[in-house]
Amino acid sequence: MMDEIVVTASRSKASIQTVSANATIISQEDIAISPASTIGDLLAEQAIGGIKKYPGALTSVGIRGFKTDTHGNDLQGHVLVLLDGRRAGTGNLAKIMTKNVERVEIIRGPGAVQYGSAGMGGVINVITKKGSKNSMFAEAKGGSFDTFEGSIGGAMLSNRFDFSGSYTYGTSGDYETGGGIDYKNTGVNYEDGLSANLGYSFSNSRVGLIFTGFNADKAGNPGYITKNDLDNYSDKDNYSADLNYTGQCPVTGSDILARYFFGQDENTWVDPITSNASGWDNGIPSSNTTDQQGAQIQVSNAYGPVSFTAGFDWLDYEVENSWSPHKTEYSNPALFLLTSTSFLEETLTANLGVRYDWYDVKVKEPAGRDADDSQFTPQIGLAWMLTESLKIRAQYGEAFMMPSANQMAIDSTSFGSHIVGNPDLNPETSNTYEGGVDFVQNAFDASLTYFYTDFEDKIVSTTLADGSKSWKNMGDATTSGFEAELGYDIGAPMHLAWEIRPYFNITYLTQYEDKSTGENLRDISESNFSAGLVVNNGDTISARLNVAYAGSQDITDYQFSTYQTVELASHTVTDLSASWRFFESEQTGAFTLRGEITNLFDEDYAYVQGYPMPGIGGYLGLRWDY
Repeated sequence: MMDEIVVTASRSKASIQTVSANATIISQEDIAISPASTIGDLLAEQAIGGIKKYPGALTSVGIRGFKTDTHGNDLQGHVLVLLDGRRAGTGNLAKIMTKNVERVEIIRGPGAVQYGSAGMGGVINVITKKGSKNSMFAEAKGGSFDTFEGSIGGAMLSNRFDFSGSYTYGTSGDYETGGGIDYKNTGVNYEDGLSANLGYSFSNSRVGLIFTGFNADKAGNPGYITKNDLDNYSDKDNYSADLNYTGQCPVTGSDILARYFFGQDENTWVDPITSNASGWDNGIPSSNTTDQQGAQIQVSNAYGPVSFTAGFDWLDYEVENSWSPHKTEYSNPALFLLTSTSFLEETLTANLGVRYDWYDVKVKEPAGRDADDSQFTPQIGLAWMLTESLKIRAQYGEAFMMPSANQMAIDSTSFGSHIVGNPDLNPETSNTYEGGVDFVQNAFDASLTYFYTDFEDKIVSTTLADGSKSWKNMGDATTSGFEAELGYDIGAPMHLAWEIRPYFNITYLTQYEDKSTGENLRDISESNFSAGLVVNNGDTISARLNVAYAGSQDITDYQFSTYQTVELASHTVTDLSASWRFFESEQTGAFTLRGEITNLFDEDYAYVQGYPMPGIGGYLGLRWDY
């Protein structure tokens, strides 16, 4: 682990020995053995933080009490999702599939100095594969709840060209909960995902194109309150394209990265009026669409013990919602500088970063008001390798989330209410102090982190004196706690050919308090952990037993007019997966049989009140590699 190279913390290749943040890496081997087909399900197994998961391809993830935004503009989340180092354009992690993913790097804690707005609780960087050899695969699996999933893909490395890509198609029916109840309208007509990373290399440079796409068609959307509307459904789409250049300046030797990317995130909810038990809906589909484009230019170099990465980011979002007559635009240029300096024979590393963001928001159609703001963000950290196996680290970082265009500039009437933006809104901000220790020796690895975060200027809705609806900054909160990871390969000291590795990961919050009320924050669990055992002979057989626990949390129950506070119960979900490569030859390739049992003990649980998850499920699959 101490030899690992990561890119998320510094936006350029860096040894994990020099990283002062708490970094978690989900490797390609971890992804391959997991039954998860989306990044959302993958992170749910890892006890990274809180999960919000609904039927119908919708999953958000929280870190340190902050969470992603599941719909549209990802600037309005508090955990930032990246694809190969640039914004994914969505916080719904069910829209990112795993088949062409090389690894996932997670930086817990603030990442705003590197990536801007929304990186409060952490940054999740999904890194796609690059072609390193000629190969291809095909696989299919099916099982409980009329589930079928098939994938094809491959990689190529020929002369100057490289390619890696995959396509996945799946369908599922309504499922039965752990309580033995047939949960209607929870199936998906179909969903598919495409990922491709191709490049052309020349003279120490590479021009690349990365495309990612996702589509969910008629995903069941059972209403929590209107449970009788069993023909409601949603369509979800996301695509993005990324044209990038990496190379080296022939004069200075600096590493250069330049990219332009664009994409669209769209969600449509269909509620046929003929089925409405409540009669409150007019049956017209609602939708939101976010068009995204952006650019990054950065230069990295080292001069003696000092290395730096400096650059320019630009983002532009156009948002259109069917429930609003306005189309809004959100533009964000930024400058950043990240430096790293080594001392004491390169055992002590000081990391310093600064960033300045400018924001300009406007209501475009019909023409409305404009507003603008800016934000300065610093971060400083230390990483000290006391021995080759032991690292201690400390870090202070600030982060922020800018108000949306609607919150600052809208002037409209919706659902009979006059809604007006507040151009004087401040960004939501946080200040985080953390310290930790990492230890890796032989087959043993461990990590322990303590963090303390002050969150200020939360943006909340308000009613003005004239009855209009608007927004204001009100509400501060504090979160603190411990994060720990532990793993040990029992087989290594016994010189076994097999890996036998138990592991344990936990997040435990010692404080998650709303300062204005003194009460615990809603929708946050005090503790989340995962534990399990991996068994692998390094060749033909692998198996994993994984247990994921989410603690209870105080939530608001919206089915009552008084919006009562209730407790969402804790739950423990156990998954078992195993694979056996039973045949292999140079002529025909390798054939692997795979089995999965999800929710092994048929736990009756929900990540969100009123939306219970599937009970025990069994799946069998076959994979061909050549």
